Amino acid sequence: MNIPKSSFPRIVIIGGGFGGISLAKKLARKEVQVVLIDKHNYHTFQPLLYQVSTGGLEPDSIAYPIRKVLKDYSNFYFRLAEVQAIDPAQKAIETNIGPLSYDYLVLATGSETNFFGNTEIAENSMSMKSIPESLNLRSLILENFEQALLTDDLHERDALMNFVIVGGGPTGVELAGALAEIKKGILPKDYPDLDTRRAQINLIQASDRILKEMSEQASKKAEDFLEELGVQVWKNTRITGYDGKVATTMTDLTFETATLVWAAGVKGALIKGLDADELLAGGRVRVNEYNQVQGWPAVFAIGDVACAVSEEFPRGYPMMAQPAMQQGKSLGENLIRLIEDKPMKPFAYWDKGSMATVGRNKAVVDLPKFRFQGVFAWFVWMFVHLFFLIGFRNRMVVFVNWVYNYVRFDREARLIIRPFNKDYTRFKD
Repeated sequence: MNIPKSSFPRIVIIGGGFGGISLAKKLARKEVQVVLIDKHNYHTFQPLLYQVSTGGLEPDSIAYPIRKVLKDYSNFYFRLAEVQAIDPAQKAIETNIGPLSYDYLVLATGSETNFFGNTEIAENSMSMKSIPESLNLRSLILENFEQALLTDDLHERDALMNFVIVGGGPTGVELAGALAEIKKGILPKDYPDLDTRRAQINLIQASDRILKEMSEQASKKAEDFLEELGVQVWKNTRITGYDGKVATTMTDLTFETATLVWAAGVKGALIKGLDADELLAGGRVRVNEYNQVQGWPAVFAIGDVACAVSEEFPRGYPMMAQPAMQQGKSLGENLIRLIEDKPMKPFAYWDKGSMATVGRNKAVVDLPKFRFQGVFAWFVWMFVHLFFLIGFRNRMVVFVNWVYNYVRFDREARLIIRPFNKDYTRFKD
């Protein structure tokens, strides 16, 4: 890898997400050598991926080069690589560009889509966990409408304009709201020769309410917002299969659709070597109050891949940006303390609240002491997301896009940059 030898301890960070970037910044200009490894050369602001999928933003407005984030730090090295295995006994990792030893290792690999073992759904549905996946979804959505123009079969046309989103968490809710706004304000202008009123957006939730991690008040209001926009919300409904044409449920209910988006769950992005059953809890690496991996004092995990079980959080901290960022900052301090032979401080998560947007002037916000919905919540949601974007240019580009989209009620990035090849012949009888 051509990483120079150093008298300073080497800290290897796997993953350039919220946790990994926060940790690297905390270690800046300390007497350590920091090596950050990621399979992409950019950091992705995942909360806004759904806007890339629906043409509201271009991908480069929510991505930022990792090298540029930490370019001023003399102790920092970045390598574009994919980690294939970890050998904690030898304090080494194996990557597709070669091996690397470490003094301390931090897993910040984030999460990946969890299909709960259903290979049929995994093969035929769409995910939205990365920029390439979001671009694929954007292309497929637009291609479906182009294909709908070409068919005289009303049944086939309805299937092409029927969208099924599985999972009533923030991702599913926000995507459903965005699609509903496209149906209302954009499709009639783009496709005047297509009866876009027949387009359907279905949000499927296995439990009895959407946004179940938020308050019941926020959940109810978000559902009201979605129904106002024309989204059909199906609660207590579990999708059991999808062959690329028909989505089946545990009952007789079925959905014939060309697009099923799976937003029903995530799991830790594990790496071989730290995937033994005794190290895992709920598909994530079990860590203690210092974010140390059980049995390996030189190995740490933060963010979505880490599971710190406590009485308050029996399933670990929420798999969101805030816990990852806070863990990164805390671990940065603790690693320095560990190197200086000082006792580490237990990590304590500060829950700053949660929020979700449903559409134009529609959002729900749960703060520790306040809960509110509607227009003010929507402005709060926008401000928070702009604040946490990395880079002044990204903030300005996103802000200008949002202002333009709001004033013109438009989404300019309705582009099929790279076609997503879907077999449409399966809809023909």
